[in-house]
Amino acid sequence: MRKIIASLDVGSSLIKLVVGEVVKNKINILACVDTPARGIKNGYVINGESAIEAFKEVFAKAENILGMPVKKVISIVPSTYADCFLSSSSIAITSENKVITSKDVLRGMQACIKNNIVDNRELVAILPTGFKVNDELVNNPLNMISEKLATKAILVTVPKKNIAGINTCLKKIGVSLVDIAISPLGDYYEDKTKDLNKLIGAIVNIGEETTTVSIFNHGILTNLEVIDIGGDAITNDLSYVYKISKEDSIYLKENLALAHTRLSQPNESVTFTDKHGEMVKINQYDASEIVMGRLIEIINLAKKQINLLTKKEISYIILTGGVAETQDFDILVEELLGSKAIISSPEEIGARSSKYGTAIGLIKYYNSRLKLKGEEFSIFTSEDEEELGGNNKRLNIPDNSILGKLFGYFFDN
Repeated sequence: MRKIIASLDVGSSLIKLVVGEVVKNKINILACVDTPARGIKNGYVINGESAIEAFKEVFAKAENILGMPVKKVISIVPSTYADCFLSSSSIAITSENKVITSKDVLRGMQACIKNNIVDNRELVAILPTGFKVNDELVNNPLNMISEKLATKAILVTVPKKNIAGINTCLKKIGVSLVDIAISPLGDYYEDKTKDLNKLIGAIVNIGEETTTVSIFNHGILTNLEVIDIGGDAITNDLSYVYKISKEDSIYLKENLALAHTRLSQPNESVTFTDKHGEMVKINQYDASEIVMGRLIEIINLAKKQINLLTKKEISYIILTGGVAETQDFDILVEELLGSKAIISSPEEIGARSSKYGTAIGLIKYYNSRLKLKGEEFSIFTSEDEEELGGNNKRLNIPDNSILGKLFGYFFDN
């Protein structure tokens, strides 16, 4: 059967919806759409009515491309006040032959969770850091023989309010929220390689209103922090300096200004009417200088936050988010962070934009969890899949959405 997954990334500027089909560990993009995020701030729903209309719009765009509605989705929820902490457990292997199976690993994970999640928080991921079998530390205990299985894992939780607004809006438009995650997990899986899985690094996602800094140790999310500054600060700077509207500032930021002044051209310019009704001519060098100044501040704040989140040596820094697409951003990043910095750029045909990176990575993250138990999942019924040109096979949709939270990187290919 076909494995088709829909991923939703709710940002302050845009709501992004990506529908992808997993084929031989690759993602084929079937639909990639976005719409302005009305009624939403920092990923939270602040105006239900406006947000519902925005959700309707983005799902309608996907339906227009696919020819059928998307009724199931996995979603990014705000990382604000996320908490990562270590938990451990020890369980007895109850089978007669004492061979450790995926069910035993699942029980070990569930034991790590037990009594560790308070009522006002929701589990979004459990990431194993290691297992002990017969007093030996192992990465993968499957098929080993032992009386007991000891597990250590990082639990990632967020306040329930981070989920409630999005879930409520989706229910009202007839969409089921299958599972949730936070943006660092999607960001990591979008750029995940075998080499990164052996290193300690950081991911910096510069969003519209916030910048999320996360630390990964051998593929495991160990710490994160959300900084209250993002690309919208650049828009406000341009609007303030030139006394132009926010809409004109966005146009200036996206169509003329560069992230670094090195290659800017003083003779390239645009003209706007300012808030006093006067014509103002803005050249590329001056606008780029303003953009560059704010980006330097954001990147330096991220560097300081990395040092606060870990004392270990960082081998890589991945930068992502819509701001990463600013022209000449690579020049500024090289200047400030050096050769260890990587600018994320999705390679999937039909979604080659950093703004979709988190949503695409979330599909990869969720698929890696499905593979562990050999489960099959699709957002469409077998009849729907037949219309999309797929094979008419029986669909086996897992009932337990905790699947996406219970397993770690060591099972991934």
